[in-house]
Amino acid sequence: MTLALSLGDPAGIGPELAVAAWRAGAGPFVVIGSAAVLEAAGAPVVRVAHVDASAWPERLPVIDIPLPAPVVPGTPDPANAPAVIESIARGAALAQSGEASALVTAPISKKVLKDGGGFAHPGHTEFLAHLSGAPRPVMMLAGPDLRVVPVTIHIPLADVPEALTPQLLDETIRVTEAGLRRDFGLDRPRLAIAGLNPHAGEGGVMGRQEIEVIAPVLARLRAEGFDLTDPLPADTMFHAAARSRYDAAICMYHDQALIPLKTLSFDDGVNVTLGLPFVRTSPDHGTAFDIAGRGIARPDSLIAAIRLAQEMAERRG
Repeated sequence: MTLALSLGDPAGIGPELAVAAWRAGAGPFVVIGSAAVLEAAGAPVVRVAHVDASAWPERLPVIDIPLPAPVVPGTPDPANAPAVIESIARGAALAQSGEASALVTAPISKKVLKDGGGFAHPGHTEFLAHLSGAPRPVMMLAGPDLRVVPVTIHIPLADVPEALTPQLLDETIRVTEAGLRRDFGLDRPRLAIAGLNPHAGEGGVMGRQEIEVIAPVLARLRAEGFDLTDPLPADTMFHAAARSRYDAAICMYHDQALIPLKTLSFDDGVNVTLGLPFVRTSPDHGTAFDIAGRGIARPDSLIAAIRLAQEMAERRG
């Protein structure tokens, strides 16, 4: 099974991590991006026209997408944004057609893509849903000791209460439960549900979203057979004993989910997009322009993303 790996922002740590993952034997994968940048990062590459890993592991196969502007590590150039967007789109097409068994995406800078390529999406998750026609993509962060799903994602915290609708919560739980069954092999996933407010609202004293929005959705889904907790205080959900009682935590906003995940699994957490017609994973970190090209970026998260993508693809057959 050969994966596709989109290179991400060429001025970030994506190229050096791709080379490090190849040297570590994580794969096989074909990189979608600039062959010249990978050569500069130290890889002996072979340019291929399609997903062809016949030269693996002696050489790193690349579907070459040349860049219009020179690459300086740590200094992103919006002129290269269209090529970065193309690499994601081509990787998604290869995964959706089945030519690649899955798509792994190296980090992008959303600001650079907006500035140089007119990127109209909040991030990878929404762009891949647009490309594939998936109605409700769900972002999961997965580590060895915790899986988390934020219901609302890249929006200001002040906008979360209005964005947290019964429909969004219902759809997020359904996609998560189905993904845990299909891609993680869980027969009856146990989901812990965080409250929005401190102390899960404490009976309405600190907020009523738990009573008026969250609990009614949970009651309906429980009647259908879902294994769900009541809304829980988020500050008591993530210690070891609590984590042993569920398979994934549904959180109401971005940082409520990502702070505990990155605290526990900063170096080996994986971003998984559930609800797509193909497998997609990514490292759980960004472009790290501040250390790009210095040879100190750790490839653990990308390697974990590659290996998890392989496992998920095998489960899908």
